[in-house]
Amino acid sequence: MPRLVSGRTFLAGKIIFNFGQSTIDCVVRRMSEDGATLEMQSSLGVPERFQLRLAAQEILSCRVLWRSDRQVGVALGAEDHVEPKAADEQERRADSLMRGQMLALRAALDFVPLGIVLLDANLRAQLINRAFRRMWLLPDEVANSNPSFATLMHHGRDTLAYEVPEADLEAYVAERVRHVQAGDASPRDLRRSGGDVVRMQCTSLPDGGRMLTYTPVTDIVRYSDELKLLRDALENVEDGVLLLDRDLNASFMNRRMRRFWEVSEQEAEGHPTYASLVSRAQRASAPELPANEVTKFPAKRVAEVKAGDHVRDLQTPDGRRIRAHCSTMSNGGRMLTYVDITDLTNKANMLERLATTDSLTGLYNRRHFLDSLAAEWSRFQRYYRSVSVLMLDIDHFKSVNDRYGHAVGDEAIKAVAAACIDGKRKSDLVGRLGGEEFAVLLPETSLSRARIVAERIRKGVMAIRLNADQVGFGVTVSIGIAEATVSMSGIDALMGAADHALYQAKAEGRNRCTAWVAPPPASKAAE
Repeated sequence: MPRLVSGRTFLAGKIIFNFGQSTIDCVVRRMSEDGATLEMQSSLGVPERFQLRLAAQEILSCRVLWRSDRQVGVALGAEDHVEPKAADEQERRADSLMRGQMLALRAALDFVPLGIVLLDANLRAQLINRAFRRMWLLPDEVANSNPSFATLMHHGRDTLAYEVPEADLEAYVAERVRHVQAGDASPRDLRRSGGDVVRMQCTSLPDGGRMLTYTPVTDIVRYSDELKLLRDALENVEDGVLLLDRDLNASFMNRRMRRFWEVSEQEAEGHPTYASLVSRAQRASAPELPANEVTKFPAKRVAEVKAGDHVRDLQTPDGRRIRAHCSTMSNGGRMLTYVDITDLTNKANMLERLATTDSLTGLYNRRHFLDSLAAEWSRFQRYYRSVSVLMLDIDHFKSVNDRYGHAVGDEAIKAVAAACIDGKRKSDLVGRLGGEEFAVLLPETSLSRARIVAERIRKGVMAIRLNADQVGFGVTVSIGIAEATVSMSGIDALMGAADHALYQAKAEGRNRCTAWVAPPPASKAAE
């Protein structure tokens, strides 16, 4: 090797090779008459023979004598004096070109942010780039010694780089070696002891070697873990959750939803269409839907979901009430939540019954009766449809209470209420106004038809037989009948007319039906 001595330092130099097509900037640190030490960013791309251009435009031929990570020692003026044959020269140039390109490729891989390891057929490392060395804290002396893949794994084990229990480390290393030996191309997520995650993938090469790539995927895996936690949470909530894509295919349905639609996990993974779900055994439809509309409901339901945000109450064949909320998602899909509100509905109905019905008889109370009469009065005013009212009172009810007691009196009230229900028509509404007084609302009913209903109720009450102290007795009712007229000011006037007819029936001897007759105009009365 030529002796290198300290000489002047050139601040700039350029390595030229590949027939002048490739250059590498360098700094000449030491130089003698027959040798020099050159420094560059990386020595990997420097070929064995090249030309060196100095700052003074002087060009020297060089041959590499030694190299380190960032320096090379070269002999100057190292040219062959034997004139090669043309074929040998062409072959030498081809080899040099190939060698230069390979060195350039190796240098490029050193700047790739992914960890890369090239293994030969014996799984010994031919190249370990800088990203891999930093990733696993691999010293250069180990990386440059062509270590086996098993040696690299043992380095990770010894530096506690793997997030693996100590008792499982040997099995983990052996499994990873088998994975690479087999050329398994499936990606593996490697969790490092610091919490980072690296995705490793093995690619088999034509020469029997392997290329291993190591990609940092900590954020991706963290998001995946968070998504899994979210899916696990949705899987176990009490409400049904259904996610649809923009084409209304089920991308996710939780356990409650699969049970509701009677869908297996395998079927759910096939992403069935929403249309196929709502048509599935008529699992749910609109409450109180007529029988002839049931088959049309699935198509209507799909159109509702396609239209976007809404709330819809559904009813199952077993009578449960489901409230479905539909929300449009940013990706154009839909999120449907199904909440069982059967208990809430039952409680709401119970509260409504308590607020609108009489606790003793089960009839509507005074407030609900008057509200219903007001609604019917509005229809009478708009469309001039007849409406009539019956007022009922139990005859001599005070004597029943005084003679037999209030418990028997309550039984009499309930019996009269039952007779009113039996005697009314389906469209009629019966209310208890208080005490022994009842009223019946008859929509779209004239006075003559109202009289027929009143007589039916009166006769039904006469058929009642009550017992007190082993003594049987009956009760009767007096009924006042009134039909709405355009001269009346409102429902108070209509109720007043029916009440007036009731008192007239009592005055005439009770147990009878009496109709209210409007008084003649004042001019007629004077005549």
